[in-house]
Amino acid sequence: MKLSIPCAAGLEASVKRQLNRLGYGDCPAHNGRIALEGGWEDVARLNVFLRSGERVLVVLGEFPAPTFDALFEGVRSLPWEEFFTLHTRILMDGKSTRSALAAVKAAGGVAKKAIVERLREKLGARSLDERGERAIVGISIADDLAEITLDTSGEGLHKRGYRTLGYDAPLKETVAAAMIESSVYSAGKPFADLFCGSGTLPIEAALYALKIAPGGNRGFDFTKWKCAPDVLPAAREEAADLRDRTTKLILDASDLSEKAINIARYHAKRAGVEEHIRFSVADMRRFHSEERYGVIISNPPYGERLGKGEDLFSLYRDFARVYRSLPDWSCYFLSAYPEAERAFGRKADKRRKLTNANLSCGLYGYLGRKPEKTHPELL
Repeated sequence: MKLSIPCAAGLEASVKRQLNRLGYGDCPAHNGRIALEGGWEDVARLNVFLRSGERVLVVLGEFPAPTFDALFEGVRSLPWEEFFTLHTRILMDGKSTRSALAAVKAAGGVAKKAIVERLREKLGARSLDERGERAIVGISIADDLAEITLDTSGEGLHKRGYRTLGYDAPLKETVAAAMIESSVYSAGKPFADLFCGSGTLPIEAALYALKIAPGGNRGFDFTKWKCAPDVLPAAREEAADLRDRTTKLILDASDLSEKAINIARYHAKRAGVEEHIRFSVADMRRFHSEERYGVIISNPPYGERLGKGEDLFSLYRDFARVYRSLPDWSCYFLSAYPEAERAFGRKADKRRKLTNANLSCGLYGYLGRKPEKTHPELL
């Protein structure tokens, strides 16, 4: 089967590295999607192990669709009876860019009509009751070329299952994982998040360091389809075997808000990593550490949570002072604040564009001194 992994803008490189570590080689990326070949076993592994991909899609077909008639005939030609039953609850999802069929809702209606007609013909039934398992069909039309996909994940892969309580300006789990994976952080290094909010970054850091598969404890739509074999238990067993149960972590997470810390601690408990994270209600200006070669990774306010720009400038300036007091440490932060680097006092050593909460952000990386050879566990 042809598989496709959509991801948020800026996360393609992170997803490709994750796929490479899973043994899938160098997979091509195009229009925010990573393409690879695989079977149902791979569908299960990708859903369980990917940290920054949004979903795992099966690509059923691609064809020109400059008109609704062409879309209908193209969709109708696909082997839906191999995937669906008369009871499948079919949901449509779609997008269109630079194409004649700009009305996404109308295109979805045409495509579903084609699916239903094909199923009625091939399965010999007058109608579908759609009271059974859910299946999300995706229609992506770009430059009049339609790609038809089947979503094996169901809920987005950022929904690990641990974050159940809301808090202001949440950081998406997949973005947090990419921030950590893109940094110099590793299991042997101290970690600190000085604006931890509801705890996403320190929790994802713990999952990453302990090699805990992010999707190991959640369900996926494909497991309810009759066409899919029972492959999820093997992927979960692999995840359990790879988990690191011996490494001791040094993870600090702080926030000014006591409410945020209570929520973060609750989420860490749900994720099974509470014992590895030291939570505290504290101003980031008071942070210090005797540990060496640590990594600060944070998502500080962009302006929406703080107020006037001059206050935001002062916050970033003070954040930089804290970082400079730790000469061995490195610092990474995500921000949509346009004056972030100027307030921080110098250009970042590394910089990349990411999207979070529909905002175009920069991931800024400042590198500290490299560990000495006497500290091989920190290299």
